[in-house]
Amino acid sequence: MLLKRTLFCVFEKQRGRYAALAIAAVVIVVGIPLWWKTTETYRAWLPFSEISELDSLQLQLSVDIEVVFSRGTLTPEQQKKFPLSHVNEKEHQVDAKTGLRYKYETRYRTATIMEEDALNQPTAAEADLSLHMLSESSCGSVVVYVIPETAALLPEDVKVYVGQRRTALLRSPPFKSSWSLKEVLSNLDVEVEQVVSTMSFSHQDIVAALSDRVRMAKVTKESMADSMRAIKSSPGYEITFSLLNPDPRSHSLHWDIEGAVQSCIQPLLNKLAPIANFSVDSQILYYAVLGVNPRFDNSVSAYTLSADSLSHVINPVEARLGSNAASSNPVLNFLLYVPDSHHSPLFIRDHSKREVPSNAFHSPRWGGIMVYNVNEMYGPEAERPVDININMAKVMGVFLAQLRLMLGVQHTHPPTGFVLQSPGSAGLADWELDRLLWSRSVENIATASTTITSLAQLLDQIGNIVINDNIAQQVSSAVTSLQSAVAELEAGNLAFALQYSREAILASERAFFDPSLLHLLYFPDDQKFAIYIPLFLPMCVPIVLSLLKIVSEAKKRRADKQAKSD
Repeated sequence: MLLKRTLFCVFEKQRGRYAALAIAAVVIVVGIPLWWKTTETYRAWLPFSEISELDSLQLQLSVDIEVVFSRGTLTPEQQKKFPLSHVNEKEHQVDAKTGLRYKYETRYRTATIMEEDALNQPTAAEADLSLHMLSESSCGSVVVYVIPETAALLPEDVKVYVGQRRTALLRSPPFKSSWSLKEVLSNLDVEVEQVVSTMSFSHQDIVAALSDRVRMAKVTKESMADSMRAIKSSPGYEITFSLLNPDPRSHSLHWDIEGAVQSCIQPLLNKLAPIANFSVDSQILYYAVLGVNPRFDNSVSAYTLSADSLSHVINPVEARLGSNAASSNPVLNFLLYVPDSHHSPLFIRDHSKREVPSNAFHSPRWGGIMVYNVNEMYGPEAERPVDININMAKVMGVFLAQLRLMLGVQHTHPPTGFVLQSPGSAGLADWELDRLLWSRSVENIATASTTITSLAQLLDQIGNIVINDNIAQQVSSAVTSLQSAVAELEAGNLAFALQYSREAILASERAFFDPSLLHLLYFPDDQKFAIYIPLFLPMCVPIVLSLLKIVSEAKKRRADKQAKSD
C-alpha cells in the first residue's frame, strides 16, 4: 500500500512537471507569436530611399529662347552662318540642400517672308498680334524679334516692346558692318538677357517660391513681400464679391455683378485654369458697417480712414461674410463698401496722409476692400431710398488689380526703355502667365518635397503609427509626381511640370493629413505595459513558478547523482 502511494506521488509530480512544461511550451511557441502578430502595427512599405533623395533638391529650369533677325539688321555675310544655337547655364547654391541651375538654350535665325510682313504693320501691337497668328510659341518660351535701329515700328525712346504674348520687339543696337557674327551676338546678349529676365523669371522670384525650404535671409524684401501677399498654392480658390450697404433706407444699390464678372474677371480665371479651379459667388449685406469710426477732416470736408486704422476694419466685417463650409479651398474676399449718408464722402489715406487714388486697400492672402462714395449722385432733397447704379467698370478695375496680386501675378519692374503692353481684356499676358507658372511649379515642388520628407521622418521616428495601403499609395504617387515634375522642368516642359507638381502636392497633403495616422500616435509603450500586465501576470506567475520548481528539482537530482557516484 505504501509503495503504491509512493508511486502515485511520483507519477503526479511527473504529470505536474509535464503539464507545466506543456503549458509553457504552448505559451512560448503559440501564445506569444500569436499575441505579437495580432497586436502588431501594420506598416505598409514606403520608398524611404527615394524620399531621402528629395531632401536634397537640385532643380534645373530650362528656357527656350529664339532670336529672330529681321531684314536690315545683319549683313549678307553674317546671315550665311544662320541658323545656329547657343547654350548658357547659370548655377546658384541657395543653401546646403537646395541648388538651382538655369539653362538658356538660344536659337538664332533670320525672319521668314511672312514674319517680315507682320513686322511691317503700322503699330507694335498690330505686329505682335500678326506674329502670334503666324505661330504660337510654346509655354515658357521667349521669342525676340530684332528690328533695325532706324525702324519706325517703335518710338525713338523705346528700346524693347513686350507684347501680350511671348514675343518681344528689340531695337537693334548699333552694329558695325565689319563685325563678325560672334561679335554681333555677344553685343546683343545683354539686351536679350534683360528681355528674358522680364518675360520669363528672375532668380529672386524662384528663391521666393522656395520659401518653404529656404531661410528668409536668402530672399530680397521685395520678392518676399510679393510672396507673402500672394495666397499659397492650392488646387482651388473661392472668390466672393460682397456689396456692403450699411444704410438701405437711404441707398438702394444696384450692381450688375454677374455681367462684370463675365467681362472683367472670367477671362483672367480662364487663363489661370491650368493653375487651379475657381468658383465665384456674390452677396449683398445690409446694415454691415466697417467697425471703425472714420474721422472728419475739416480741410477737405470729408471723412477719412487712416492707414493705421485699416487693420481694424477686416475683423468686424469678416464676421458678417460667412464661410463656405462645403469647401476646404481658401477664400478671397472682395468687398465694395458704400458709406452711409452720415459718413460721406469717405476717403482712405496712406501712411503719408495722402488720399489713395483707388480709394481701396488689400490685405495679404485675404482680399481687398473698396470704398465707393455716392453722395455726389443725388441732392439733399432726393427721395429716399435713392436708386444708385454702381459703375462696375471702375470697381472691377480695382478688384482685378487686387486679384492679380493675391494670385501671385507679381508687378514687373522693366529696365529703362522697355514698354510692356497692357494685357487688355484678357487680364493677363501670356508671358505673365509663364512667370506665374514657373513660380507655382517651383513652389509646389518645394512644398510637396518638404511635406513628404517631414512625413517620412515622422513615420521613421515613431514606430507605432499605422501606415495603411492608402497612405503608402499616396506617398508613392507624390514621390513619382515629384520626380516627373523635376524632370519636366529640366526638359523645359513648363505645362507638364506644373501638372505633375500639382499632383505631387495633392498626394503629399492627402497622405500627411490622413486621419488614420493619428490612431496610435499617442499610445506609447508604457501604456501598453499598463494594459497587458494585469492580463498576463496572473497567468504567467504560476507558469514561471512551476518552471522554477522544475529547474530546482532537476538541479537537486543532478547533485544527488553526483554525490552517489563520488
